[in-house]
Amino acid sequence: MLALAPVPRRGGRPSRAESEELAGRIIAQARSLFLSQGYGATSIEAVVQACQISKRTFYHRFPDKAALFAAVVHEIVESLRPPTGVPLIHGQTLREQLVWLSRLILAGGLAPEALALYRMIVSEAARFPDLAHAVLAEGGSREALTLISRLFRAAPESQGLAPERAELLAEQFLHMVLSLPRQRALGLGA
Repeated sequence: MLALAPVPRRGGRPSRAESEELAGRIIAQARSLFLSQGYGATSIEAVVQACQISKRTFYHRFPDKAALFAAVVHEIVESLRPPTGVPLIHGQTLREQLVWLSRLILAGGLAPEALALYRMIVSEAARFPDLAHAVLAEGGSREALTLISRLFRAAPESQGLAPERAELLAEQFLHMVLSLPRQRALGLGA
């Protein structure tokens, strides 16, 4: 029996797969524009033009630029996560687990796109305070802090550690691991 070739679609509502592909294309173009030009200089018109779509098509998928930015941040964060098979926790002692986790954090936090995102947030935070909120909401720092805090509380040497103290230790650990290397990667320091 002969297989019939699919009939090309003409007009009408796109299929779910076509709709998802289009949303992915919009996010990819926006990602490139946001990271190269910044949040303020990237307009919806520029995204629409780069994607060769109408504004109506854009607004059917994203209510505004902030929602698009949140989708871009989410995609960047997901792309920086360790591959599925890589465990987040590895080692027997708290020290071994923290060393392992710090290597994963550095690998993600010093990736070129992570640095570009951080640079953009810092440079535009005063004009667009919602940027930092979008990164916090979509970023992995809350997840990392929760994981590190649990490690501290579960360690035999820290029995009885109050949850708020473990949270503070997790914040300090994350800051210690990432802040100075990130500053140096951005050219701030030797």
